[in-house]
Amino acid sequence: MSGLGNSVTVVALPLIAVEVLDADSTAVGLLAQAFGAVVGLLADAVTFLISVVCLQRMRVVEPDHTPGAERAPLRRQIVEGLRFVGRDPYLRPMATWGAAINMALMGYQAVQVVFLVRTVGLNPATVGLLLTSGSAGGIAGALLANGFSRRFGTARGLLLLQAATAPFALLMPLTTAGPELLLFATGGCFVGIGISVANIVVGSFRQTYCPPHLLGRVVATTMMINHSTIPVGSLLGGVLGDVVGYRPAMWIMTGLVAPCRLILAMSPMRRERDLPRTYEPERICGTSLTKTSPSLSAKWAGSSGE
Repeated sequence: MSGLGNSVTVVALPLIAVEVLDADSTAVGLLAQAFGAVVGLLADAVTFLISVVCLQRMRVVEPDHTPGAERAPLRRQIVEGLRFVGRDPYLRPMATWGAAINMALMGYQAVQVVFLVRTVGLNPATVGLLLTSGSAGGIAGALLANGFSRRFGTARGLLLLQAATAPFALLMPLTTAGPELLLFATGGCFVGIGISVANIVVGSFRQTYCPPHLLGRVVATTMMINHSTIPVGSLLGGVLGDVVGYRPAMWIMTGLVAPCRLILAMSPMRRERDLPRTYEPERICGTSLTKTSPSLSAKWAGSSGE
């Protein structure tokens, strides 16, 4: 899996930087406690301005890979992206899993700060410290992704890690003041590890698997599907917090995190050690996944037996 393994490393590096920048929750919490919430919000806003400046300093112009070719209408490009993702036995469950897990994550994240402050009774600095656990898990996952994928395989490793880390989300609603604060930190850290590794493996897979002329459309389609459930999850978490209370809302939304892995487990990757490196039309053009050419079936069997 050298090709996909190298891609895993490349995708992991910027994710580490994102998680490090996202780990400023502790600093913002300390500022909010010392100087007030407004100062904390202003400090957080400054980090976005720094991001804008860094992006504006990028002077790379991507070459046109198809000079002189007529660009397809936008509507046709959108349809092609949706069709490719919808018909592919790997991209379809990955996009579905991304949408489901984003709804569950945003559902409990919508109420976790209120839960920690009003129900558990924590100050802003402690809340910020606990929220950093998720970013710490993200950094650890980014560092472990390549080695873990090489050891267990990109497909098998992804399924194993989701099964091992997602249930830790259920520790967070158990949080109370005192030593039990470690439950929230542990749950957030392990969930961060699982999501970080999954993002890296899935992102790397798309880069190597998709035909180059469809990559942009596939990424745009996948991101649209994944992000479409974020406001739904936030709204659901907020409504549940008002209706049943903050701790029960945390239980409900964290309880949705672990079952999301079943979407991936029911896909063809459950029979394989590694995800395919290149797109093969034969995988989806046949009448079913079980009725493929003998050579392809033999290749799958060899991959599963590694």
